Amino acid sequence: MGAFLISRLLSALVVMLGVVCLVFLLIHLVPGDPVDVMLGESARPADREALRTRLGLDQPMAIQLGHYFKGLAVLDLGVSLHAKQPVAELLAARIPATLELALAAISCALLIAIPLGIVAAVKRGGAWDWGAMGFSMLGVSIPNFWLGPMLILCFSLWLGWTPVSGREGTASLILPAVTLGTAFAAILARMVRSSLLEVLGEDFVRTARAKGVDEPRVIWRHAMRNAWLPVVTLLGLQFGALLGGAVVTEVVFDWPGIGSLMIEAIQTRDYPLVQGCVLFISLAYLLVNTLTDILYGLIDPRIRDGAGA
Repeated sequence: MGAFLISRLLSALVVMLGVVCLVFLLIHLVPGDPVDVMLGESARPADREALRTRLGLDQPMAIQLGHYFKGLAVLDLGVSLHAKQPVAELLAARIPATLELALAAISCALLIAIPLGIVAAVKRGGAWDWGAMGFSMLGVSIPNFWLGPMLILCFSLWLGWTPVSGREGTASLILPAVTLGTAFAAILARMVRSSLLEVLGEDFVRTARAKGVDEPRVIWRHAMRNAWLPVVTLLGLQFGALLGGAVVTEVVFDWPGIGSLMIEAIQTRDYPLVQGCVLFISLAYLLVNTLTDILYGLIDPRIRDGAGA
């Protein structure tokens, strides 16, 4: 078990270091100069060079990367070039909104996907099955940048039931959660259906039915308890993706989370803030995936034994 944990943690560390280096290099290769954004293109060359020197942007990228890693070693993410505030403080102010949206989206997905997946598996080949899988295909096919504005147009502008944008109470959370959770619900419904169909063909299910156990109890107590493992794995993986992949939804609904903060940082060429946002997104995704991987290994000994070998 120890070898399994060490291998997973080392893999996560290597991936994180690679992400930090790649993001650092890419953000410096993006066209545009933060000095021009901060001072304007009409600034005097002397002022531009003085600011560039003060920010350390005149140094080679290798030296800048070394300074960035030294800061990371003491949990210092740097100072925002635009807001003039520590990056850690800006991230801390936005993390609760992103976490709230991710939890709401995954809750919405569960409420939709589990009943649909179960009905599709139980009514395999029938109208319910076709309808559930049709919804699944539709949910995967519709992009967030189209679904979000359509929901705003319908429920905010026409019906007036929800706020158009912003984070103003529970009502403002409904549309972003539905937008973000619909695509996940489509994927999850297919997983529930596939996993449940596989379990329904097992001998212990047939034995329970032969003993006269009623069908709802067979589904929930016997079949679903054994079908949860791949579903839980997908939940863990997708929750990590939701924490960092809500950029489009946050921008559409003006939700004050990490995604919208990263877009603002990219527009202003705020290198430290972009790196901090991507670092948080990568860390959240890696953390959730690693915990899911470890949990999977705890549940299924074959996985950790294979890793330890």
